[in-house]
Amino acid sequence: MVQIAPRSRGRPRSFNEEQALDNAIQIFRSKGYDGVTIDDLVAGMGVGRPSLYSIFGDKRTIFLRGLRAYAEKYGALAAKALFSPQTLHASLTGFLRNAVENATEEGSAPGCLLGCVAPLVNDAEVRQFVQDVAAAATAQVERRFRDGISAGEVPSDFPASARASQVMDIARGLTMRAQMGAPRKTLLRDVDNAADLILPPRRETAALES
Repeated sequence: MVQIAPRSRGRPRSFNEEQALDNAIQIFRSKGYDGVTIDDLVAGMGVGRPSLYSIFGDKRTIFLRGLRAYAEKYGALAAKALFSPQTLHASLTGFLRNAVENATEEGSAPGCLLGCVAPLVNDAEVRQFVQDVAAAATAQVERRFRDGISAGEVPSDFPASARASQVMDIARGLTMRAQMGAPRKTLLRDVDNAADLILPPRRETAALES
């Protein structure tokens, strides 16, 4: 007896959902939230209007979904740089270099979806998400400082919490400068000196290790 396979319902999708969402992120990075229309998303994501609404939702829903995906992707890269097995000074430099590389990514609008676009969105859920991500990132930097204290890289009275906030301020400043047109080369050059502004003089660190 020959069995006939049941037909699948509906047409197969002619687009990659992950790529379509990444395209939406790039659109929001380029035009900001208020500057983006549904027509922009339809054209840029490569999705028909009916599919866009049925699969992704309205503009706000697409933005929130893209924001979460963006935070997950770039947050993982930042954490990898911060907690790589190297010195505290090198870890901070890597963390800040990652912020610059993200803000000056080739093929993307300068700046950061989390740091430059989302804070301007008049939406309570978006604001809360941005605050939560910023708090989590600051906590990670503080944790790295406390690891440095335990390892004897900085003094036991090093103000880890305050310095973590300062690192985040520097990262935001670099991102904003990128959005205003500062070239990657210039920003990376400044990153090389940024950790020296946060950490004790290296001769003091060397004395701790001796």
